[in-house]
Formats: sequence, C-alpha cells, structure tokens
Amino acid sequence: MNELVEGLNERARALRYTVNRISLTPLLVRAGIFLTVLVGFLLAYPVQVFTPRSLLAFAVAAVLPAAGPRRVWPTFAALVTVGGWLLATLGYDRPPALWRLLAVATLLYLAHTLCALAALLPFDAVVDPDLVLRWLTRAGGVVLVSAVLGIVLAWLGGVGGEHGSRAATVAGLLVATGLSALLGWLVRRR
Repeated sequence: MNELVEGLNERARALRYTVNRISLTPLLVRAGIFLTVLVGFLLAYPVQVFTPRSLLAFAVAAVLPAAGPRRVWPTFAALVTVGGWLLATLGYDRPPALWRLLAVATLLYLAHTLCALAALLPFDAVVDPDLVLRWLTRAGGVVLVSAVLGIVLAWLGGVGGEHGSRAATVAGLLVATGLSALLGWLVRRR
C-alpha cells in the first residue's frame, strides 16, 4: 500500500513539473486545434443534433486532438467532422452549400496542419512567433488556392447546361494532373 501511495506521489510531482514548464506558444497552437476542430463540428453537423450532451461530447472530441496530436485523435476528429457532414446532407436532407463545404474543408485542413505543428513542438519549447506565423501563412495560401479552385470548378460545373459537368471534370483532371506533376518535380528536386 505504501508503494502505491509513493508511486502516485511521484506521478503527481512529475505532472506538476510538466505543467510548470509549459510555454505559451505550444499552448496557443493546441488551443487553435481545439477551436478549429470545434468550429468544424458546429459547421458540419445539423442544428437538430445540438443538445447540451452532444455539445459536451463535441467539446471532448475537440480536446482529444489538441491533447494528443501525435496519436489517432486528429484522424478521429476528422472522421467525426466528415460523419457530421454526411449526417447533415444524407440524414437531414441539408443541401450541400458551397460556402459550408469550403468552410468545413478549410477547418479540416487547418486542424490537420496545426496538429502537425503541435506534434513537432514539445510543451516546454521556446518558439519564435515567426515560425508559427510562417506556418499559418503557408496554410493560408493552401486554403486560398483550394478555395479559388473549388469556386472555379463549381462555376465550370454550372456553365454549359448539360455539358457543364464535363467541363468541370476535364478542368479537375487537368488541375489534378498539374498538381501531381508539381509534387513529382518537388520530390525529385531534393
């Protein structure tokens, strides 16, 4: 019994030591993960499912990737978000609005990239704010390019009546081919 109490005291001391060493930047990155995932849940799910109990479950599910960005929790949060989108569009017949789709996709990407950054930062890391700013600027560029391409492809899908979907398909294939070529060139460039 004495060994058990001693072991618990040792763990409490280790936890207290860790909490005292936490620096601000990794904590803010993890807070960004929490907010991004939670807002993604709120946008993806239909309003009909929001009850105090479900909001608490969403908050807990949003804390998990912030607490463990190296584990399975970011994937879990992304799957919960996509499940909410499918529930809203298929189960509650909510029409898939382009703005909502772009917003949910943006939040999924931002949560993913913030989890990647948090996985690299120990809790006690002293980080130059420029690093986080450059990381978020790069993510903002990806989001902007993706949103513009999404809007252009949606517009192409409506052009030409019945033939509009063919134009969007061809444009999408050209963009996918161009991006694949760009990625291949970047990999070979190393």
